[in-house]
Amino acid sequence: MRHFKTDKPSGSTKNAIGSSFIHESAVKQVIGKAAYIDDRPEEVNSLHAYPVLSTISSGKILSIDTSDALQIEGVVAIYGTQDIPGKNDIGPVFSGDILLTDDVIEYHSQPILLVVATSYQTARIAARKVAIEYQETAAVIDIKEAIANKSWVRPPHALHRGDAQQAIKDATHQVSGELYVGGQEHFYLEGQVSIATPTEDGGMFIQSSSQHPSEVQHLVAKVLNQPFNYITVEMRRMGGAFGGKETQAAPWACLAALAAYYTGRSVKIRLARSDDFKSTGKRHPFYNTYQVGFDDNGLITGVDIDINGYCGYSPDLSDAIVDRALFHADNAYYYPNAHINGNRCKTNTVSNTAFRGFGGPQGMIMAEQLVDDIAYYLGKDPLEIRKLNLYAPGRDLTPYKQKVEQFILQDMIAQMEQESDYWARKAAIESFNKTSPIIKKGLSLTPVKFGISFTVQHLNQAGALVVIYSDGTVHVNHGGTEMGQGLNTKIAQIVAQTLSIDMQYILVNATRTDKVPNTSPTAASSGTDLNGMAALNAANTIKERLFEFAATHFDVKPDSLALVDNQLTHEKGQISFAELINLAYLNRISLSSTGFYATPEIYYDREKAEGHPFFYYAYGIALSEVEIDVLTGENTVTRVDILHDVGNSINPALDVGQIEGAFIQGMGWLTTEDLSWNDNGVLASNAPATYKIPAIGDTPAEFNVTLYDSKNPATTVFKSKAVGEPPFMLGISVWSALRNAVASITDYQFAPSLNTPATAECVLGAVQVAKDWLQDQKSEKQGTDKKGTGDA
Repeated sequence: MRHFKTDKPSGSTKNAIGSSFIHESAVKQVIGKAAYIDDRPEEVNSLHAYPVLSTISSGKILSIDTSDALQIEGVVAIYGTQDIPGKNDIGPVFSGDILLTDDVIEYHSQPILLVVATSYQTARIAARKVAIEYQETAAVIDIKEAIANKSWVRPPHALHRGDAQQAIKDATHQVSGELYVGGQEHFYLEGQVSIATPTEDGGMFIQSSSQHPSEVQHLVAKVLNQPFNYITVEMRRMGGAFGGKETQAAPWACLAALAAYYTGRSVKIRLARSDDFKSTGKRHPFYNTYQVGFDDNGLITGVDIDINGYCGYSPDLSDAIVDRALFHADNAYYYPNAHINGNRCKTNTVSNTAFRGFGGPQGMIMAEQLVDDIAYYLGKDPLEIRKLNLYAPGRDLTPYKQKVEQFILQDMIAQMEQESDYWARKAAIESFNKTSPIIKKGLSLTPVKFGISFTVQHLNQAGALVVIYSDGTVHVNHGGTEMGQGLNTKIAQIVAQTLSIDMQYILVNATRTDKVPNTSPTAASSGTDLNGMAALNAANTIKERLFEFAATHFDVKPDSLALVDNQLTHEKGQISFAELINLAYLNRISLSSTGFYATPEIYYDREKAEGHPFFYYAYGIALSEVEIDVLTGENTVTRVDILHDVGNSINPALDVGQIEGAFIQGMGWLTTEDLSWNDNGVLASNAPATYKIPAIGDTPAEFNVTLYDSKNPATTVFKSKAVGEPPFMLGISVWSALRNAVASITDYQFAPSLNTPATAECVLGAVQVAKDWLQDQKSEKQGTDKKGTGDA
């Protein structure tokens, strides 16, 4: 473990860690020189491929006629299931994800054939010319139908502690509710694209816009029935991913490889945006219900939560995603007695997949709904109920039996209350709402406690390769992938800090499976945690070799050696880092090293439904202020204040950027991004014209982001914390604030359920429910008054 020294080297005045270095690709991206897969020059005689997609959602194929397509000039071949030399099932964890089908259709736009042609346009036109006759059957689109039929892609799994139902029954008060949680399209700017090129040894070189190069390598090998070492996958950068390229990039790489295998030529696949929408998985929609028991103060005594993930036709990653939803159904709150069940519902839609938060948001929003509902039931401020139920010493065991060991949310909330004038703003908003009949304001502060680690244990590992050339420059490869989040920049900072050299001497290059093997996906907010530690391990190994050599060569005490500001210093003098490296080379000292890291302490016993699945938790809070128009449901976010915990920040500018982007994306998930299927299972919102992501005009007019001053108590790279996913769930504060604005109509006595996305139509519906409730209360009161008068 000595190679995992995570404290900053002493004596250095050039601290790479904690400095806001510019993203390594920023300038290239701005001036258009950053190359993506589709920018690569095409090889001579290269080909293009495009899939033939089903036009029904459920049924069987009766016949296929490719004659018209094959007659089109430029069409080279059409391949189907019979042409696959190896496996047709590319399920990442469990079987069931089919590459091509020739029989059963299980979702609209399911790939059936692959057309290969001399141009992209020709391949697309020919794909549409293939005539397919179907026997259509009724598609299961409604999640409640799947629940009623107990139609699962994987068996249910539940967490238990105590007797939840008895605790609820014995509680002073009980409240129940339900919530439909909408899905979300990844909407990466760079769509799904892959290039496969045959190699001289009979293998395949794959360039894929993928978060998981090793999985692409393994699946291409299995489809082609070749050993893994014959397949090399490279990924330099992605134009966005957000989870949509963790498993969803693999089918297109496999199909490109299949075509290249038969034609012996380089083949590219690039999906059109509308087909990308229809043929790739989304964030899972959920349908959740809850019961909660609590006392007069609002202290929770028991919860019973049912979580139902809308998985689509196959398992994909749904088992782990619904698990994480279960693990986060408590969010930051202690449940003394809990039963939390998770169902993986099968439907005739494309298989849903990873998305930023990986199920955590869909579970966490239930905790915030039930806390809000308790507050409105008791006539208290929701923040009071939140603070009362936070994890605290002695109330620190999660429903999956992991002990919470850091309690910083109390301090973070206190800091936010003071710096953002929470109580004064709340009073001002309540006063405004009393005199404003059309515009209503809402305010909500919600916390985040997000577990960091893959829920699949073996994925919590990473490798790196660090090479120092004889001129003192450093080349780094690691198993993570750069998708715009700044991972390569942070890895460069880690290596620069370890060797105490300037960033200009570090180059982090493409992820390649022949340089760093058996990589895990860049997901679960673990990119820097895992790959940063692996790079640190490699750099420390070389550093110790250099110290051992220098101690002998200069005949000095080992403890007098230090790398400081591009120099090696010792008791007899100093030497520049470049001179040291050249001297080591001339003396035959190895100047390269692999590094490896596996996250310690994590496990989960599925049979017992308990364990320690997360290495640590990342925390954050967001205070959102909104306005709604009660006549139209239109709404806007006017101000947001965020305080987020990233431990010792490696790069504050990148971290703030991730927090801002994640919050806006979470806000979009809950307010504007509306996935809509028709009754036949066809995705109607399949283009930017029908699917609205947040634009610059949706950004809060006042948007304050502050990094919480702390360090990670866990042994992570330079005591930093993950930042990719946790701030996404800060967007829940916007949804909660919208409910608060609607609740003002009832003088905060009742808040209607607000399904997500809370579009203008949805908000308007909730406004009407609130008005109806208020009218019912008045009618009941009038009836009671009249009855009292009559009796008199």
